[in-house]
Amino acid sequence: MVESSIGIGALSRETGVHIETIRYYERIGLMAPPPRTGGGHRLYDRDAVRRLGFLRRSRELGFTLDEVRALLALMDGGFTCGQVLDLTERHLADVRARIADLQRLEARLVEISEGCAGGAVPECPVVDALWSNKAG
Repeated sequence: MVESSIGIGALSRETGVHIETIRYYERIGLMAPPPRTGGGHRLYDRDAVRRLGFLRRSRELGFTLDEVRALLALMDGGFTCGQVLDLTERHLADVRARIADLQRLEARLVEISEGCAGGAVPECPVVDALWSNKAG
């Protein structure tokens, strides 16, 4: 084994990415298949560690796999900060839309739950709201 090469377990520990996720990223082409030892063990270099760290942080920020793929394509093929900014701003708009949806959901759930006394009566405003055809 080359001094700077590490196995998949060490890569997982160093990056905080599960082994199965690393294998998945290889299958879908986000990570290049690494060279293997004669016994078939994967060997990763420092570039793989950096790339996987980039993948993990991108996913933590909520970027979809397609968005991560686009970011990586920009990185791999030369990129401009403007291209990365454009992709990030589109992602931010999606995040803001999801937050607005969650705030509407929260308001509806508060409204429904405030109408319930929590007693043992057969009529329950929460269940009634779920059975109704009203979208909220």
